[in-house]
Amino acid sequence: MSDMTKILIVDDDPDIRNVLNLLLRRDYATAEAANGMDAVAYMQNHRDTDLVILDVMMPGMDGIETCEKIRSFSNVPILFLTAKSAERDRLAAYQSGGDDFLSKPFSQPELLAKVKSLLRRYQEYRGKPA
Repeated sequence: MSDMTKILIVDDDPDIRNVLNLLLRRDYATAEAANGMDAVAYMQNHRDTDLVILDVMMPGMDGIETCEKIRSFSNVPILFLTAKSAERDRLAAYQSGGDDFLSKPFSQPELLAKVKSLLRRYQEYRGKPA
């Protein structure tokens, strides 16, 4: 399992976390956080995480602030997955350090393609074998 690619799913909606787990756990090791504070704490303790899938609208610390905090110590790819899809929301996501953006409701094939693409680039850039 230690060689398996690790993805952190951050969403306050347990149904979304469950759907993402079902989609991803065949090929990836997944972990979950229900809010931004838990996500930041997880990332501080699991620096070998390969990708974060992050919701924007969460109680307490939103996804934008969560992304900024993770960016302060990690270059892990961050894919925003959110119902907020206006241009200003997408720009805020990118400006906070996000790498890609997908609107809810999302296409499962598109999500999987974005995950593969982000992971491939991250692994190539840091010289990690796929």
